[in-house]
Amino acid sequence: MGRRFCAIKEGGTSLNLRIGWLYPQRMTMHHRAIATLTLCVLAAAHTGCVTAIVAAFQPENIGVETIVLTTTDADGEPHGRVLSPIDYDGRLFVAANHWPRAWYRRALENPEVSVTRNGETTDYRAVPVSEEERERLLDESGFPLVAYLFTGFAPRQFLRLDPR
Repeated sequence: MGRRFCAIKEGGTSLNLRIGWLYPQRMTMHHRAIATLTLCVLAAAHTGCVTAIVAAFQPENIGVETIVLTTTDADGEPHGRVLSPIDYDGRLFVAANHWPRAWYRRALENPEVSVTRNGETTDYRAVPVSEEERERLLDESGFPLVAYLFTGFAPRQFLRLDPR
């Protein structure tokens, strides 16, 4: 790669600029590589921090009662998910509060689920709540703004668990 020069006439004098020195291609690639690496590190650090914070505030980590909801996928494979139960008006509800929510989709596809609570397993049928029920649950269950922030502002969806 040879050196490139550019002559600029300004007021009758010639000003020579070394374009190769101002914008060297090797340095540009080097800077791009460093910038890309820096962005990757920052993204990984951000993701790790958010994941750690969200994990720290999971129900089982802050002393809140939890249940294990077991759903079944299309292949018949069971999947357990730790959730906070919502006992409201003598009924049991669960909320899908953040992304991803594969357990929620599985419960909609195959509503025959089981719940393990205090070591006892009971079979339930997962039923999507009506819009009126959803509004009441949103008002009663409470979900702080910071929780919405950490869960990516996912819309809360509820399932009522009716005993079988």
